[in-house]
Amino acid sequence: MAKRRKRGSSIHLRKDGRWEGRYVVGRDGRGFPITKNVLAKSKAEYAAKLEQLRETLEIPTSEPPKPGISLGSWLDRWYQTYKKASLRPNTQMSYERRIYQHIIPALGNLPLDELTTGDVQQFYTCLKQDGRLLRRELYGEGLSDQTVRGIHTTLHAALDKAVEEKLIFRNPADSCKFPPAKSREMKVLAPEEIQRLLIQAKEDGCYELLLLELATGLRRGEILALQWDDLNFRTGALRVERQVHRVKEELVVSPPKTKAGNRTVLLPTPVLNVLKAYKKTVHSRWMFPSPVKVDSPMDPAAVRKRLQTVLERAECKRLRFHDLRHTFATVSLEHGMDIKTLSTIIGHGSSTTTLNTYTHITDAVRQSAADKIDLGIGKAKPKAHEQTSPKLAPSTFQAYKGQRRKPGTGCVSQINEHLWEGRYSPRINGGRMARNVYAKTEVECEEKLAALIQAMKAEIAMEKERLNRANPAS
Repeated sequence: MAKRRKRGSSIHLRKDGRWEGRYVVGRDGRGFPITKNVLAKSKAEYAAKLEQLRETLEIPTSEPPKPGISLGSWLDRWYQTYKKASLRPNTQMSYERRIYQHIIPALGNLPLDELTTGDVQQFYTCLKQDGRLLRRELYGEGLSDQTVRGIHTTLHAALDKAVEEKLIFRNPADSCKFPPAKSREMKVLAPEEIQRLLIQAKEDGCYELLLLELATGLRRGEILALQWDDLNFRTGALRVERQVHRVKEELVVSPPKTKAGNRTVLLPTPVLNVLKAYKKTVHSRWMFPSPVKVDSPMDPAAVRKRLQTVLERAECKRLRFHDLRHTFATVSLEHGMDIKTLSTIIGHGSSTTTLNTYTHITDAVRQSAADKIDLGIGKAKPKAHEQTSPKLAPSTFQAYKGQRRKPGTGCVSQINEHLWEGRYSPRINGGRMARNVYAKTEVECEEKLAALIQAMKAEIAMEKERLNRANPAS
């Protein structure tokens, strides 16, 4: 009588002469078998591998959460156990805001296995209508589409893991509708605007920073983390191997996020000569040091505000610091740089990312190349868009000198088209006491700032009087 095979396994001889067996290791949420394959050159080897597989499956794994766990408990376990260790500090803060400030307060008490698509969909609707926790008077009561998408991404990933752990049969967030992704409008400076920007930057003391950015396309955190040792003045090679960013009110220097972020960029000779002269005026290991803190890089937020001031004075369109990176890429492509080289210089993980980001530019470059081929082979006449533009004449723009604010009056800066920020930071007992006000117009911001300064001066005077009474002069 033939020997009966053990229940849960099957074996057959393949055409290539090897033995393949299939072993049932469990059942999914609907009761269907989950199998693993074993491949061997002989039946004896197959039997040994099958036994090894059984022993592996019998090893106890970490204890899963108990049935009936709440969504809040599962989210906390998922984040602390599976996600937190692999996230950078800033990303950790984003996850914690989404989980502990939004998802758990709204849905955390619901049993995980009773959560429905309707519950999640209603949650997203509430976020859009009344989900903002801070500065509602400035930005409105609802969260932005981008923030809601981030919350969905986090919740969906946690529920996917719950399905994998067999705590729920399916992910209730799969069928939810959430705000579509909207790419930010890419703005670039025209050649004339670049000239005006650099002229004004010389007057405002940030010429070298903006010139280097327009010549390399570095990210803001990367250019501010540069040290003089990163630059070889003999070869012009500039190493990019760190970035600076803010984490919980402190500046942190860390390696780039991706492997492609570690790269070397060759500087043009005119830029290198400018940096050689600039180095003689800087007494710090940082290429762009903080003007207020010893041996510290410049604050990215301060650079953002400085750029907005320079753009306004240079009569340029308002744009982000990141748009200077787009300007560099656009100019490089228009002057014939190939995609692979550009991708390496700006630190993209692949050329595909560069192509997707600058499709509108690469399309124009391809058209220009096709027209040149047509002109060379078919002897066609040049088309209208092929005519070379006249060489850009030097700008006659005169830098805005401006008026310095009087000491003790704080400072006012425009954050975006509809928001102004006023700041007063007097020095008290060797430290700084900083407070901000916000308004929708510059005039309103100046009024609020004046009231803030008056209140702070009264507060400081009262504190000094209290200290004098507590410690009378002997």
